[in-house]
Amino acid sequence: MEKEDGNTHIALFKGKAIRRKLVEDKWFFSIIDVVGALTDSTIPKRYWADLKTRLEEEGFEAYDKIVQLKLIAEDDKLRETDCADTEGIFRVIQSIPSKKAEPFKRWLARVGYERVQEIENPELAQERMKKLYGLKGYSKDWIDKRLRGIAIRQNLTEEWKNRGVEQETDFAILTAEISKATFGMTPTEYKKFKGLRNENLRDHMTDIELIFNMLGEASTSEIEKAQDPNTFEEHLEISNKGGNVAKIARIKLEQETGASVVTDENYLDTPEKIKKKRKIQVSYAN
Repeated sequence: MEKEDGNTHIALFKGKAIRRKLVEDKWFFSIIDVVGALTDSTIPKRYWADLKTRLEEEGFEAYDKIVQLKLIAEDDKLRETDCADTEGIFRVIQSIPSKKAEPFKRWLARVGYERVQEIENPELAQERMKKLYGLKGYSKDWIDKRLRGIAIRQNLTEEWKNRGVEQETDFAILTAEISKATFGMTPTEYKKFKGLRNENLRDHMTDIELIFNMLGEASTSEIEKAQDPNTFEEHLEISNKGGNVAKIARIKLEQETGASVVTDENYLDTPEKIKKKRKIQVSYAN
């Protein structure tokens, strides 16, 4: 399942999460995650630290391919992480005795090939995501909204980038401002409210929460285009304005329905499709 916070994506190899990041249409993978998947080490950081020292001493030819990229860590913060592209990871694998090495190589090659296909035909990426969300128990309606939300988010980040916002921490601050204005909580507070830890907040939003999240970000994007801000403070003010557009609509809906849009509901234990079906059954019963 993909995770877009901080541009960190997650791919699964035999149930193990491998963090990766797309840089100029090339995937870079977390070496620590790869080590953990291949060795089942309880402390993959230590295993990699020892291996890295040995490889450096041996003049490891791919050592210069190792780069540090900011990825989402277990504490949900962006942290510098040793990463390598597909070629570099292949070299690292050769230094790790593991029965999983060959299956992992095939997985790695497939992941890279999928990306090439998706660049040539972006619709394939959407179809893959639909399939993954469907397997996790999400309804078609929810999946359509989630994918639309991803597109709106991408448009917003492009607007920010076009106007000089480059640091991922700045993206996080602006996003938090939209969320706080829209829902009265930052994403971190929202996750805590929903009982989440490392999970993607948006993957645990209801249909209506996704809609208001989209409205806040789409409104911010439109105001960015109209006002063309130059400073970070101006971006911050516009993010608040965009979020407030969604806030006003949210409050109006809550007044009309008598129900809160914001909910502590999540899909940790029960898939979204099943929860939605239960709600419909309860509604009919009443």
